[in-house]
Amino acid sequence: MTLLGQNLKINGDRLWNSLMDMAKIGPGVAGGNNRQTLTNEDGEGRRLFQTWCEEQGCTMGVDQMGNMFARRDGVDTTALPVYVGSHLDTQPTGGKYDGVLGVLGGLEILRTLNDLNVKTKHPIVVTNFTNEEGTRFAPAMLASGVFAGIHEKEWAYERRDAEGKLFVDELKRIGWLGDEIVGKRKMHAFFELHIEQGPILEAQKKDIGIVTHGQGLRWIQVTITGKPAHTGSTPMQMRRNAGLGMARVLTMVDEIALSHAPHAVGAAGHIDISPNSRNVIPGTAVFTVDFRSPELSVIEDMENRLFDGARQVCQEMELDINFEKVGGFDPVAFDPGCINAVRNAAEHLGYSSMDLISGAGHDACWINRVAPTAMIMCPCVDGLSHNEAEEITPDWAVAGTEVLLHAVLEKAEIVA
Repeated sequence: MTLLGQNLKINGDRLWNSLMDMAKIGPGVAGGNNRQTLTNEDGEGRRLFQTWCEEQGCTMGVDQMGNMFARRDGVDTTALPVYVGSHLDTQPTGGKYDGVLGVLGGLEILRTLNDLNVKTKHPIVVTNFTNEEGTRFAPAMLASGVFAGIHEKEWAYERRDAEGKLFVDELKRIGWLGDEIVGKRKMHAFFELHIEQGPILEAQKKDIGIVTHGQGLRWIQVTITGKPAHTGSTPMQMRRNAGLGMARVLTMVDEIALSHAPHAVGAAGHIDISPNSRNVIPGTAVFTVDFRSPELSVIEDMENRLFDGARQVCQEMELDINFEKVGGFDPVAFDPGCINAVRNAAEHLGYSSMDLISGAGHDACWINRVAPTAMIMCPCVDGLSHNEAEEITPDWAVAGTEVLLHAVLEKAEIVA
């Protein structure tokens, strides 16, 4: 970045007020948010974001997956845009910052540049990707995956939620089915600002996480089928207890992940038991195992050991078992040039920083396949996320957004 923009600062109060205004849409029951993708609340949040962007003179594009693109023109009409963004959808019991900081931090960049009448060679585009969370429609990062060519659009359209509703039908219902072809946009670079969703930055007392890599992950849905029967009148040795089979497999998941400590993790966060009655032995257990590691060989080892071990458990217990891969991606190495832009910005602004490997999946992990990409992280209190108690400080939000601003300007190039 040239000296021309070295002293640029964002308006921290405005950024924080925008975060709080967005949090009023889809409030949770315990101070967070429930603004799941393609719900009425998601539609309302999108409209507010669109209004804010149009007030800044941006044009809004919407593609056939509902991805939103707010464009601030550059001086050079032939230059590829620099993109920033994340997502506005939340978990059912989500916080106010996961994803949202990345979108509204991008908006604050545009507001700051407009306030100071700063022109850039490259256009800047702020993006809201649809269905990053993946809780209503699996898998996560669905729309950015279609954008990057990982998923077929028609396959994504056929994803169903727990009530059997189709993704495409809900996209139409809330009015955000655009006509732009997904993935046709070309990017000069992409930056995503996000809360860490882990405890490392706060524990190390660092302002900024410079994300160099992203963990790979596998989501494996496991279905164990036994025989529902009366809990009081069925002898222990004659039971085909799917719930017990699940418990033994979950113990195995923990052991597998621990064998690759400290960087590998594994757990099951989504569990359904049927018929889920107090006096009926479970006949079916459906759960999703989440394995993650920055090393592909480790992910593959954990996956294979799950398959072999779970089959053995179920064979011994006379249970049937089925596996379905419902999501996942390989480990990610972000672009060195974009990483350096983030590092330069943090150093220039005097913020303490450290390199990080992201333990969570993000839209940037897919966009990295089609454009030079990097991520910036700020701390969150106690590393807590995907929880209504998720919290950050205004100072952390400002630091992350100012680093985002200067990293973007290094790539977008200020014009005198």
